[in-house]
Amino acid sequence: MMIRNIITLTVNDLAIAFKNKSIFLILFIPFFVYISLTLVDEAGVDIKKINIGLIQSQQYPPVIVEAIQSADALFSIVLVSSEEQGNTWLKEKKIDGLLLRPEKENISLVLVVLKKESVLSLQIVESFSALQKAIEGTGINWISDIKPLQKGGIQRQTLPTWILMLVMLVSFIIMPAQIAEEKEKKLLLALLQTPMREIEWLVAKLFLGMILIFMAVLFLHLMGRFSFGNVASYVAFIGVGSFCFSAYGIFLGFLCKSQAGARTLGVIFYLPHLLPSALSEFSQKLSTVAPFLPSYPLFESIRSILLDDRTISTLFPAWIYLFFVGLLTFFMSYLLMKKRWRM
Repeated sequence: MMIRNIITLTVNDLAIAFKNKSIFLILFIPFFVYISLTLVDEAGVDIKKINIGLIQSQQYPPVIVEAIQSADALFSIVLVSSEEQGNTWLKEKKIDGLLLRPEKENISLVLVVLKKESVLSLQIVESFSALQKAIEGTGINWISDIKPLQKGGIQRQTLPTWILMLVMLVSFIIMPAQIAEEKEKKLLLALLQTPMREIEWLVAKLFLGMILIFMAVLFLHLMGRFSFGNVASYVAFIGVGSFCFSAYGIFLGFLCKSQAGARTLGVIFYLPHLLPSALSEFSQKLSTVAPFLPSYPLFESIRSILLDDRTISTLFPAWIYLFFVGLLTFFMSYLLMKKRWRM
């Protein structure tokens, strides 16, 4: 009798898991991790050409220039007018590295990269080392020093990723569950019987999400004592990002009838928006997929402001894109609310 009861309860719990869609997470998360690992793994993929910047006015050792030109399957030379232009193109990712001629060296060069610890920087150094070994064998290293443009410890380098995670957590985990809870408990229907209008309720929920995101980001900065970069640009992007994804989370909440369904749907949207953007610099495939997600313009803009000291004037298209995505999802939530969708 006891065994039968245990089996009956277990089957009942599994049925509930299927009904509230929690079981889908068991299938979705391993599948998504597998897809992500497949995209990160570059095995069998053609090697991407490395764009090396050379300053037109500088005289480089002929042996190095000829070696780079001969390895046209590996390197591509891009001429820049000055070191300042080369640094700008590095930040805009038009080139992967910039070679400088130090005053006191005859042969060795200084390699300027965006981040010293990145996979791309390691690939450039290894490629130069292999090229030098193939041409000269042993000798003075062609690259005597590596100069990164983005300075700071690992904490500062990973700060944009943590900020993106906080924004996604509030938007896709907290907000949909709260919207679905009010629908499931009929609280929203009760509120709509009062003189309160739909737009008032939606704006209040939008402000809630934005306030939670601002509080989380501010607390992270205060705890870690991180600088804000260009404060006006940073606040502008956190503002439009919190507006965009709070509206996104409200829309997801309206698609669900129960809290369990909202949590499941939130996780399904949370991981694809977080991981491809955060890992895009480590994979050529992910860097191709990530720009199709709304999280990528937010992540790249925050990283540019915090690590490259860029301003909103150079990132305005990303700001406009996030604003219109938020406006679209907010309008769709309004339409669902007017139709009393799944209430």
